[in-house]
Amino acid sequence: MIFLQSYPVGGNIGDILNSWAAAGFFSYLLPFLLIFAMVFGILSTMNIFKGNRSVDAIVALVVGLMALQFDLVPRFFAEVFPRMAVALSIILVLLILAGFFVDPTKSWIMYTLLGIGAISAVIVLIKTAGSLGWESGYWWTYNWPVVAGAVLLIVIVGIIVGSGRPHTSSGYGLTEFRKP
Repeated sequence: MIFLQSYPVGGNIGDILNSWAAAGFFSYLLPFLLIFAMVFGILSTMNIFKGNRSVDAIVALVVGLMALQFDLVPRFFAEVFPRMAVALSIILVLLILAGFFVDPTKSWIMYTLLGIGAISAVIVLIKTAGSLGWESGYWWTYNWPVVAGAVLLIVIVGIIVGSGRPHTSSGYGLTEFRKP
């Protein structure tokens, strides 16, 4: 019994994840599988090769392997997915809080959460671009107040114009222009 207690069995999850990372599981295998699945799904849905799934698989395999030829895809995935996880966690917390205090059947709450999600996605992509050294990331860092002000102005104008229209039909439709 003493022998079994002193023998290390299993280990902790951190050691397992570190050994997977050292083997390239997160840098190469998972990005390859994600790219392969996305390309294969798109090709299968678009039916470009007339339902020939083997051609879809070969093209997806080639695209997945060629995407990993250089270090760009693993670096991008390593930057974007942790940021996306944080943004999704924030949206989940807002969704839970909204469920406590607001009637979920109201459409405005879903549109508000959709807007927050869209803004979060844009922020995640901009921060990822900046951390990878892409020029657009630095441009957004310095010019985001101007862009945010322009978007806010467009939204306000849209709300004003949309609220000024009557919500009833004017009665003019295509049926009135038809000849009997």
